[in-house]
Amino acid sequence: MEAVTLSLPLPPVPLCTVSASASTSSSVPLIHSWSARQRLSSSHRTRPSFRNYSSAVPQFTVTCGAGVTEINESQFKETVLKANRPVLVEFVANWCGPCRLISPAMESLAQEYEDRLTVVKIDHDANPRLIEEYKVYGLPTLILFKNGQEVPESRREGAITKVKLKEHLDALLESISVS
Repeated sequence: MEAVTLSLPLPPVPLCTVSASASTSSSVPLIHSWSARQRLSSSHRTRPSFRNYSSAVPQFTVTCGAGVTEINESQFKETVLKANRPVLVEFVANWCGPCRLISPAMESLAQEYEDRLTVVKIDHDANPRLIEEYKVYGLPTLILFKNGQEVPESRREGAITKVKLKEHLDALLESISVS
């Protein structure tokens, strides 16, 4: 049996981009390449290799909309402790999946309750003093403050549905007489 050489035009190598915030650019190009063997052989089931030619590491963040304001340790006293109305504080982290999960519900409720309370979020990693002072052990953690004090029984840890969060807030606001 003779060896047959097959010469086929190879498809162009696609260029993919992944959008993410990074320290040097907002999109990180990835080069996707197949070896000639992978392109010609249907019996090989190998994955393409991806090479990242950027030194930037993508960082995913939980973004704030109009309803939730992100604050830090230096703003905490003025924004939370000296506030003339209740303040719901959400302790979160960029790497926290449950934090990202409840973010849309927090935004929605911040807008819905804007006439009754203020909603702020605090980044866990950037504010270690507050994390230690308020003994935040799980994320996300929600704490309601009124008159500079944590409202008793207001602390809530972990993901929560919008409906349950609304019920929780309604009960808390009723208990501290905010209508």
